[in-house]
Amino acid sequence: MPSLPSEATRRAALRWLSQLRVTGVPRAQVLFTHHPRYADLTPVQYAEGLAWLRRTGMVTATNQPVVEVSNSELSDLGIASAVPQVHWSRSAEEARRAIGAAGERALLRLLRQGGVPQVRHVAAESDAYGYDIEAARCLAERAHLEVKSTTDPTRLVVHLTRHEYEVMVTDLEWFLVAVLVGADGNAVNVATVSRRWLRSAVPEDRAKEGSWESARLEVPPYAITPGLVTGAWQLLPDALLPSRPVWGLQSSALLPV
Repeated sequence: MPSLPSEATRRAALRWLSQLRVTGVPRAQVLFTHHPRYADLTPVQYAEGLAWLRRTGMVTATNQPVVEVSNSELSDLGIASAVPQVHWSRSAEEARRAIGAAGERALLRLLRQGGVPQVRHVAAESDAYGYDIEAARCLAERAHLEVKSTTDPTRLVVHLTRHEYEVMVTDLEWFLVAVLVGADGNAVNVATVSRRWLRSAVPEDRAKEGSWESARLEVPPYAITPGLVTGAWQLLPDALLPSRPVWGLQSSALLPV
């Protein structure tokens, strides 16, 4: 069962993913060893970061990244040595939207390739639904899938709107699906986040004069279940879904979906 790497290993892994897009391992090692910008981590920690990427398949045998981490995600992790710190920028917002759209397209492809008879991309019609994809095998087996996409293999961070949350509370067919998007735009991993954990993690409204509208949530490994877990039935068999070990995924979630 893969364990979540340490903070230092995650930071090192993200820097490797960034540098290996433009250079090889030897030159990156020289940069990490000698440039003062990267001196906050030791050579051993950088080695552990690369070893973890190879072990989980995020870097190929020829040292090519399988996933691509955007600068906005590096900045979001607080790696000031990698990118300038910014709170918001149009380019970062566009990058996040592009990753989100890529994850939705990737999941739509998987559902259609897996033979799900009814698949509808409702997010392309309106944001009012509170989820992105409607999929059904029959009238009794339907799922409303809210898709959260990322290119970061080291942790799962989702942004949940108040509307999405309120739909989840009233709609038993609503499920939050996390998609790790690879460099080719396809899904590298698909997992389901526990509804019970989501309900426990969102902020509380402390006064009637104010309410939260969007929440940023870092999902712990125990609240993530590999695959598409939609109640007592499976929308797609696990064998049809990519399942590269990331996010500290466990074989089964400790919390029910």
